[in-house]
Amino acid sequence: MYLHLGQSVMIPYGEILAVFDLDNASWAYKTREFLERAEQEGRAVWLTDDLPRSFVLTEARGGEPMVYISPLSAAILKKRLESDSVE
Repeated sequence: MYLHLGQSVMIPYGEILAVFDLDNASWAYKTREFLERAEQEGRAVWLTDDLPRSFVLTEARGGEPMVYISPLSAAILKKRLESDSVE
């Protein structure tokens, strides 16, 4: 199964480590530092030109984790994950 993150990007469920709400998570200094470092190292993929609402941390194949910055809220992504797991 795959989770659609926005802009035609889909991630296999098995690669998803965590889904974070940017409004809540970005308050922490360590989270901001992690996101900045991921972007500097080319491990952050922006899926929106507008204000992002969440980010998804994924397991990278043979390297550092990837971060997908999504226009969809963490609540919407969670609903999609839960509804697909029921089927």
